[in-house]
Amino acid sequence: MGVNTKLLRTRIKSVNSTLHLTKAMGLVASSKIRKANDAMLKSREYDKALDDIVNTLANSPECAKSPYLNNDGNSKTKLIVIAGDRGLAGGYNANVFRKLREFENVDIIPIGKRACERFSCDTVYAEGYSYSDAFSLSKKLCDDFYGGEYNKLGILCTNYISMMTQTPEVKWILPISQPDEKKNGGVIFEPDELGILNYAVNEYVAGKIIAAVRESFASEVAARRMAMDSAGKNAQQMIDDLQLEYNRARQGAITQEITEIVAGSGR
Repeated sequence: MGVNTKLLRTRIKSVNSTLHLTKAMGLVASSKIRKANDAMLKSREYDKALDDIVNTLANSPECAKSPYLNNDGNSKTKLIVIAGDRGLAGGYNANVFRKLREFENVDIIPIGKRACERFSCDTVYAEGYSYSDAFSLSKKLCDDFYGGEYNKLGILCTNYISMMTQTPEVKWILPISQPDEKKNGGVIFEPDELGILNYAVNEYVAGKIIAAVRESFASEVAARRMAMDSAGKNAQQMIDDLQLEYNRARQGAITQEITEIVAGSGR
């Protein structure tokens, strides 16, 4: 019994250390949730404003001449893959890479430490990814698309639905799709719609990238918070079970010692 109680004490100590770790990581995630959600909501508003402008321009017959509305050229696809900077976020990173398996023969542009490690390239962190970073990437991608080096651009990111639910999805950016409803709302563009569209497309793609990064980061933080809460509950339940087992083993050892003492005194 003595060996069992010693082993149980060691296991309880080990699980208790894990419990402290999960609580600490849960608190860190909780401290980041509000800021991440605020940034995500602002980027969603900006993304919607860009969509309204680009959709209005895309309705113009003149803009039909723009290469950004056509996918002629070589049949190559580029995919920006946004994953997390850290692990211990439940299935967040695994879900992104599982979704990626649906796409073959695509050029990958990773954002997030886990994605960069997977594709063996210089690390680009999702946390702290700035608009200037997004615009620099956007300019290169737009120039390459304009030059016909590829004909389709998408972003594989995680869609934040709620604290409990985040789902990976692919958002196709280029070529720009023309809206089903043909209307321009009476907007007049100067000097001309085509020139403005070709100028604004860098801003449009950059806005899409930064919105996807911020939504993915908010999803990562939420997923980590839920994962740490779940791990903490499991660890506490394990400690309770081990403590009960330890108390029973200890009580059994005490009872056996008393029995041996009583039996010895009766001889």
